[in-house]
Amino acid sequence: MIKVEILFPEICNLYGDLQNIDYLKKSSDEIEIVEDNLVDEPYFLNNVPDLIYMGTLTEKSQNFAIEKLRPYRKRLMELIESGVHFLITGNALEIFGTEIIDDNLTKEEGLEIFPFMAKRNMMNRFNSLYLGDFDTDDLNNTKIKIVGYKSQFTQGYFLKNYNTNLSGDLGYMFDTERGTGLNPEIMEEGLRYKNFMGTYLLGPFLILNPPFTKWLLKKLGCENIALAFEEAALKAYNIRVAEYSEPDRGFTY
Repeated sequence: MIKVEILFPEICNLYGDLQNIDYLKKSSDEIEIVEDNLVDEPYFLNNVPDLIYMGTLTEKSQNFAIEKLRPYRKRLMELIESGVHFLITGNALEIFGTEIIDDNLTKEEGLEIFPFMAKRNMMNRFNSLYLGDFDTDDLNNTKIKIVGYKSQFTQGYFLKNYNTNLSGDLGYMFDTERGTGLNPEIMEEGLRYKNFMGTYLLGPFLILNPPFTKWLLKKLGCENIALAFEEAALKAYNIRVAEYSEPDRGFTY
């Protein structure tokens, strides 16, 4: 069985993010779900899951999650370095960075796993559609079109010349075609390191992007893959890709 661990489902489901894992479960009978609630000892502490998932949460809940995970920072780094898959969506990505700086200049320290910081402005919510490309890193240099939606008070920034214990190179998850990247100054979006993938795209991301979902299931080692409602999901996906590619399509709200 393919073990998929969900971190803190009771607070990390702000935009219906848990439907991502429900979709994986419905798309392969090899998927087994493990839920870590805030009061639980994490499954990953004494086990090696195939995928760890964490979804969008409120700013206050971010603080709870950081403090809950801080004692397990070393273990999380071991899992990341060993190649365990992580899919982190929405502002959950910020938990794995160095700090979150609020608009009143107060700071919340993150887990300091990646040289990444977020700047928060609670008086200015940023909403945007998103269209980009994901590099599958296969021999054919295949790229997958990605569609999604952003709604955030924060912008993310990689920190240059920041000393880390990472053994490899840190990169971005998507190349943006339309919309914005991690922040208004760059076109790259998300964070990618080995099999760790984090993006500000939120909600039912896997349902919106069935080609990416199929790629992920194969990467996890699933042999029995039959995407749930595949025909309808692909039809909706292709419509979104076409619409988001229209030059006159509005992208920010």
